[in-house]
Amino acid sequence: MPSLVTSAVPVGSIAARPQPTLTADSGVLLRPWSLGDAPAVLDAYQDEAIQRWHVRRADSLTETREWIVGWQGDWAAEGGAHWAVVEADSGVLLGRAALKHLKFADGTADVAYWTVPAARGKGVCPRAVDAMASWAFEVAGFHRLDLEHAVGNTASCRVAGKTGFAAEGVRRSAWLLADGRHDVHAHARLRS
Repeated sequence: MPSLVTSAVPVGSIAARPQPTLTADSGVLLRPWSLGDAPAVLDAYQDEAIQRWHVRRADSLTETREWIVGWQGDWAAEGGAHWAVVEADSGVLLGRAALKHLKFADGTADVAYWTVPAARGKGVCPRAVDAMASWAFEVAGFHRLDLEHAVGNTASCRVAGKTGFAAEGVRRSAWLLADGRHDVHAHARLRS
């Protein structure tokens, strides 16, 4: 069925180029994932906060390698864009930043992220999310990025506020986490 509007982001425009490395402020880089990151991802997913808010745990290197292969494949399939957030000098993994559910027709995507415990409270996540959002708007051509988090995840709410994602409301009982249903804060940032 033909569409009556032109796609906001041209299909094929992401996969047509290699996934870039993005520079964030203060010595933080977002780079494509490599299989060598699997041990650090396994370590990260031992953290209770990551397990709680992301509703998964990692039990083996094989499993985290499979996740990384999936994250890499999302770029080629134009389903998502996933970056390892690392220290620029050492390459030490600080976290993850991702754009998921890319909708080319509307020019929208969902934002996801986490940081390892040692990187929390240092502004790593806001810098990474801001760099990723800038790329999404200025290079990829997206119009709107959605960011949602469980109401109880106050750290995620601070990241949204620091990176210009305006609060738009609460979605009641929208997520099922390990401890039951949670209300969700909805935030968004527009290219304009």
